[in-house]
Amino acid sequence: MVHRSRRSRRFAALFAVVVTLSFARPAAAQPPPSAPTTGVLTTLTVKSEASRDQITKVMPDEVRQTVQMYLDGKIQQWYARGDGRGVVFILNAASVADAKALTDTLPLTKAGLVTFEYMALTPLTPLRMLIAPAAK
Repeated sequence: MVHRSRRSRRFAALFAVVVTLSFARPAAAQPPPSAPTTGVLTTLTVKSEASRDQITKVMPDEVRQTVQMYLDGKIQQWYARGDGRGVVFILNAASVADAKALTDTLPLTKAGLVTFEYMALTPLTPLRMLIAPAAK
């Protein structure tokens, strides 16, 4: 238990440094180098005009296809939205365009019953500061 607590404190200290470094950049500083997209966070929202009957009719095909996408390694994680209006996927995609191409194949999308929002995910770039050579 003591070992875990010490590790938790070290992680919290590292996290605090990363957060501080990411916000404490001088105004004239160069932007950080771009990082590769390693995944895409997608939020599916059921359209307000979609009826329960329309959704229920399409759901069996939607579930089968999303399970297949998961088994194919295209969906890394999936969650239900807390507001009950849809789901959140973290897709294994190299770009938002790739993620959109995946979600465009889903039955609820094809039926026009849902919308998606996309956010590219990248490695935590302020960590580069921790491995940069020391300034002379």
